[in-house]
Order: sequence, then C-alpha cells, then structure tokens
Amino acid sequence: MLLKEGDIRNVSGCAITSVIDRSGKKINGKSMIDSIRVMHERSNGLGGGFAGYGIYPEYKEYYAFHLFYDTKTAKELTESFLIKHFEWITEPSPMQTHKIAQIQNEPHIYRYFLAPLPKKLQSSQLDEAEYIVHTVKTINSTIEGAFVFSSGKNMGVFKGVGYPEDIGQYFCLDEYEGYAWTCHGRYPTNTPGWWGGAHPFALLDFTVVHNGEISSYDANRRYIEMFGYKCSLQTDTEVITYIFDYLIRKKGLTFDEVAKVIAPSFWSTIANKPKEQQEEEILLRRLFPSLCVTGPFSIIVGFEGGIMGLNDRLKLRSMVCAEYGNLAFIASEEAAIRAIAPQLDKVYVPAGGEPVLYTLYEKGGN
Repeated sequence: MLLKEGDIRNVSGCAITSVIDRSGKKINGKSMIDSIRVMHERSNGLGGGFAGYGIYPEYKEYYAFHLFYDTKTAKELTESFLIKHFEWITEPSPMQTHKIAQIQNEPHIYRYFLAPLPKKLQSSQLDEAEYIVHTVKTINSTIEGAFVFSSGKNMGVFKGVGYPEDIGQYFCLDEYEGYAWTCHGRYPTNTPGWWGGAHPFALLDFTVVHNGEISSYDANRRYIEMFGYKCSLQTDTEVITYIFDYLIRKKGLTFDEVAKVIAPSFWSTIANKPKEQQEEEILLRRLFPSLCVTGPFSIIVGFEGGIMGLNDRLKLRSMVCAEYGNLAFIASEEAAIRAIAPQLDKVYVPAGGEPVLYTLYEKGGN
C-alpha cells in the first residue's frame, strides 16, 4: 500500500528555523519562506507562522498591534476600547494579504500603531510594558471574537492555519525586511489547529516557536497563572512565552539564567561543576522549581536584538546552529539553513539544555 503524507504520525514533527544578521542589515522575508519550505513534511497544514524584527522602522517607537477579528462587532468593540486608552499613530487598516487557494476561512486581520495615552498610563499606576500586557489580556479575555496576536515595537507576527510557506505568501512576506526572523511549521498532535493557536506565540517583543510536547504543562501553567497570566490558547507552547516574559521582564533574569530554570542540569551534573556554578544553579532550581519544563522540546525565542535556541536536557528534538559571516542560524535541520546560505563558516549541534544566544553586535553579541 502506498502511504501518503499524513497517514503516519510524525513523532518528531514541527519545523522551526531562524536567522539574524548581527550587523543589523535587513533580510527579506522571502528567505524564511525558502528556509521553511524544505521542511514541508514536518508540518501538516494546521499552522504556520513567522516573526520579523526591525520590520517597522518608520514606527519603531510605537507598539504594533496585530489583531484577528471573527466579526464586525468584535472589531467595533476592540477599537472603542483602544481609542480610550491609546493614541492612534495611523488609522487602523487591514493587513496586506494575498489571497491564495491554500488559505481558507481566514479572520479579518488588522494592524494598529499605538502609543499609550499619558493620562491613562499614569492613572493605571503600571509601567508602560505592563500597561501593554494588561491591554492584550483584557482584549483577548473579554472581547469575544477579538485576538491580539502581536504587540511589540518594530516587530510583528504573521501566522495562521496552513502550511508555513503558504502563510508566508499569504502575508506578502517578500515585502518585509528585518534584521531577524523566526518561523514555525506546525504538526499538532494533541491540540487543535486554529489561527490563534499557530506559532509564534508573542507578548511584547518576545516570540516563541516550539517543536515538541511539554509534559510539565499543568505544573508550569498553574504556577505562571498565579502572576496574572492566563493560558487559554489551547496549546502548551503559550506557557513558555509567559515564562520568558515573567523571568526576564519581571524578575530580571538573563537568558542564560532562564535556560537554567527551564532546562536545568541534572543534579549529578551540577555536582561536578565548580562551586560557584553549583550555587547559582541550585539557587535557580530552588527559586523556580515549577518552571522547569520537561518533555521533548526545542524552542527558538525571538526578542528585541536577538534570538535564542534551547533544547530539552535529553535533546529529544533536533536543533542545528550555523554561522556565515554576520549571519547566524538556528533550525530543526541543516537543510533549512543552507536554503538561505549554501556556504557556511560553522555548523554545530548544541548539547541538551545548552542555550545558544545570538544578538546584534550593538547589543553586545559575539
């Protein structure tokens, strides 16, 4: 019997890929479409998406909100809320899309460039970042049929139900340029495919793409929801985004420290490390025991000025890193990297639990 795509579950499915030009030079979004296309068999058409950084230089001081609307009423209610709390830098407009047969049943998709109204921000007694987070949570939890899926500055998420290369074409990514990109092709096994549940997941400038399953999801979710987050998007990856926001923005940890929380060394490994490293890792494990993420995973985190890759401690999902000149890459497969840069200076596979961090040179990157 001839087996067709989808007849067998792809147990290591989902594709992730990313690139950053550490000099800050812009990379056309088409490169990411080319990169993810070579991993087509890792997806099943139920989700794909991209995050681009540095794509809105003319509005870099303002928050770019990308929204899905299911109904006209949802749009009207959301805009009524936004106009009371924000200055609108531009008039709201539908995001540019290119209708293709492969993408069906899409919601209404709008983009807003916003700045908090000073009086509203002051009266809220929140800092600006928390004001934005509160706005996103309010819209997503109280306005039926409205969903904020991107809310950072000078960056944006583009995602939906479909194969990632089709989603990229649908959102006209060849008309965007950014210094960094992440991308995901989804193969959901335990959760539904819907527009809001596609990767990347985003909050402020943090975005996460993920391959794998989180066995510790319930423990992670219960802990993070004690601090005002709400996991409601029907996929385990959402909680990772909130963990990064909580530990970095709220608790002030570094990316390296967050990696030690999410994918800590085994106790036997810690025992063989120098005393100073032992004390640091033991302290982090004791401070945030419920944020250890277990199960097979590889993730790429995008943020202002960089990208980070991280595997689970046993390295149960593939992840390859490479460098070529100012370019740095993290992907599920080397083929996805060579689709952008056929010649590479360095290719390597990080160990389980070993964070890989690439930042812009101006941000202190190597």
